[in-house]
Amino acid sequence: MGLHSGAPVELRILPAPVSSGIIFRRTDLDGFEVEAVSRNVARVSYATSLMKKSVLISTTEHLLSAFVGMGIDNAIVELDNLELPILDGSALPFIDMIRRAGIRRQRRARRYLRILRAIELREGNKFIAIYPSDRYSVSYSINFSHPLIGQETHHLELTNGQYVSSIAPARTFGFMHEAEAMRQQGLIRGASSDNVVILTRDGLVNPPLRFPDEFVRHKILDLIGDLALLGRQIQGRVVADRAGHALHTALVSRLLRDPLLWEETTVAEEDEEGPVPVTVRAEQRLA
Repeated sequence: MGLHSGAPVELRILPAPVSSGIIFRRTDLDGFEVEAVSRNVARVSYATSLMKKSVLISTTEHLLSAFVGMGIDNAIVELDNLELPILDGSALPFIDMIRRAGIRRQRRARRYLRILRAIELREGNKFIAIYPSDRYSVSYSINFSHPLIGQETHHLELTNGQYVSSIAPARTFGFMHEAEAMRQQGLIRGASSDNVVILTRDGLVNPPLRFPDEFVRHKILDLIGDLALLGRQIQGRVVADRAGHALHTALVSRLLRDPLLWEETTVAEEDEEGPVPVTVRAEQRLA
């Protein structure tokens, strides 16, 4: 079920050739394809959606994040409705699908987007930046006036395998007092205690949390998925403070508009898990 649309959806992940990138295919619309790249970004308020020739692919960030976390460069994602399934609100079910299918190394050097110059974006108290680094890392801070959240900061190095254990299980969250207003806007029609961490004004509807700081970890999950729209694995250090989807994708757009900020590069092979491009080995289906 889609989180915002509430619509039932079946999704299938298929292998893809080298240099395909991530492609979404609407099987209910004669196989129309929408590439997961910055030029196709549509609405980015409560989820990151893609649109091409009026064909919508909604709430892409969790699956895109899982692809980055598992080192998947090329895949075709078939779905028969407009929104990806929310599953349990995290990226972990997608990780499990990819693990069951297995991954296949492909015979071409993986190309990275290597950050050469720092860029910082601000919008009120929201901030996001990316700085040169030889590794992909993320530091994220949030601040909510809620007794279970408050100020949280988490740092992640994506090159050391921590994504699967420390980020993928973190679920999306929302506040009970905001739910009705969001439904009036046509949002969260598929939300439930099975797929969202629901907060009351001073507590939690569906404990326990998976991590004491699950909230900021999920923000990192979203950020990684949004930055996947660069179309390349990143070599850079990302710092974000209360940023959100709109600022995440603004950073993507700003980077791609200025080729002086980055270069494409390859890295010599290190071990059997990377950094050569990989795709899923066999299809996986999820209803």
